[in-house]
Formats: sequence, C-alpha cells, structure tokens
Amino acid sequence: MKGNPISPAVLSALVLLVSPVFAQLPKSNTGVSRMVITALATHGSAVPSIPKEDVLVMEGNTRDKVADWQAAQGDHAGLELFFLIDDSSSTTLGSQLQDIRKFILAQPPSTQIGVAYMRNGGAQILQRLTADHNEAAKALRLPSGVPGVNASPYFSLSDLIKKWPGSINRREVFMITDGIDRYYSGVQQDPYVDAAISDAQRSGVIVYSVYFPGTGFVDRSYWRTWWGQIYLSQTSDRTGGNAYYIGFNGAPVSLAPYLDDVGQRLDHQYWLAFFPKAQKKASLQPVRVRTEAPNAELVSADRAWIPAMPKTSD
Repeated sequence: MKGNPISPAVLSALVLLVSPVFAQLPKSNTGVSRMVITALATHGSAVPSIPKEDVLVMEGNTRDKVADWQAAQGDHAGLELFFLIDDSSSTTLGSQLQDIRKFILAQPPSTQIGVAYMRNGGAQILQRLTADHNEAAKALRLPSGVPGVNASPYFSLSDLIKKWPGSINRREVFMITDGIDRYYSGVQQDPYVDAAISDAQRSGVIVYSVYFPGTGFVDRSYWRTWWGQIYLSQTSDRTGGNAYYIGFNGAPVSLAPYLDDVGQRLDHQYWLAFFPKAQKKASLQPVRVRTEAPNAELVSADRAWIPAMPKTSD
C-alpha cells in the first residue's frame, strides 16, 4: 500500500520549520531528515560554492525534495570533534602528538574538542568536549602500548557515540588505530564494525581514521592488519568521512597531511535537510546525495536516519 502524500499545508509548515533556523530542526515527528555533507573539488583544490538547487537526494530511484541547504559556517558552524586514540598503539605515536596539538590549537572558537582513548572495549574520555583548546591539547598522552588493551576499536567507537551528549552541532571523530578487531576472529563482514557504522549513522557522526600500527603478535599478522585497514576504510567511507594511510604496515611519517585534509573537509561542509519517503517506523535507509554543480562532488554517509512520517489528513 502506498503512503499518503504530504498535503500542501503540511509541506509548507515543514519548510517554515526548517528554514531559516536550520540548526534548531527537531530530529523526530517532522517527517524531515538531516545530514552533514562534505563538498570536494573534482579537479584542483578550489571547492566551489554549491547552491541548493544543484543538490540531488535519492532514495533508490526516487528523488527527495530538498527542504534546506546551509553552509556549516557562521551561525551553523558549530562542531564537536573527538580524537579517539588506540591505547595499544605503538608508543612511536608520541612523536606525532605535536601534529595533533597544533591542529587542535588552530581550530576556531566554534569547535569543541574532546579526547578519548580506546581501552578495554570502551572509550576512556580524558577530556570532555570543550571550547578551551589548550585544555584539549593538554589531554593528549602517550598510548600505553600494551598489546590488545583496546580490545576492539569498533566497541570503543560505539561506546564513545553512546556517551556523546545530544546537540545541534556537527559531530565528527578522528580515530587513530590499527583497526584490528580482537573480538572477531573471522574475515569479511565483521558484525561489530557494522554495529559501529550503524551507531554513527544513527547519531549523524562522521568518522575519519588513520591506520597506525599497534603492539603485539596480532599486528605482525599480515592478514589481520589487512582486514583491520579494510574495516577502517568501511567505517569512514560509510559514515561520510575518509580513511588515511591505508595499504601500509609501518607507521605514517607524519599525521600533519591527514589532519590538513580533514581541516579542508571541515571547512567545506553543509547541513542538508530533505523530505524522505514516508514510512511508518523510523529507521536507517540508503540515501545518495549528488550535485550537478561543476567541479564538485558531495561526500556523505550511505544511510540516513529517516523519522516516522507524521499522520496527515487528506
């Protein structure tokens, strides 16, 4: 049975709801979904400005109506960024902590920074989200370097997301780990990776990841390291982020180029609100976001949280 179409009166009311105060858009009972979208240049480094009329949102073969499209700047620039570091990483990471500190200190006042370490399958938060960037930079420490102390990067990511207070800001994670899931001994589809991806997509969290080798016997296993990097790539790609230093076994020489790329992406993000297909139960649904603007592409999660459609009268 086909769902009832949205009446013109309800549609007009919803448009008024999400614009102009986009950041106050409720997440439920509105029939509107929202996502953070990153714009990239297809050629060169100059990312063009993308107008609302050049944005396409597709659910299968159905094109959804764009309700609002706002650059994440000015009043919409709020960002919450967590650094999530594997506590079983090689202690050689210590020589690169200064790159992270410089990045943190360079962030604008609209960005809140948090610091957490993967430990025993959870996220040990050393610094809660704060606009005091000096305090966030001070929270960074050497990883313990104890083999397997992280247990599973994906348990830790899910735990961090569940501890994250709700807000109207962008929510993003920069994750440093070998990606190896010590809770899962199989190959290919890891259920804990899938669960972490779903948790991130449901909460609108974008994940960036950098492969960094850990300590212990497992990190000397070629196939475990290879699958760990694949899992990191899956997690980042499916949440709308990016994975770095994939395909290597040693430690990256510097984190600076990856942090620079993340900074460029954060500077070219948009808030998207759209009217999805009607459904009775809220759930994650596959969504593709594209643009017709020249020299531009849009990066987003491959699923969006679709709320239950409110009842409408004929």
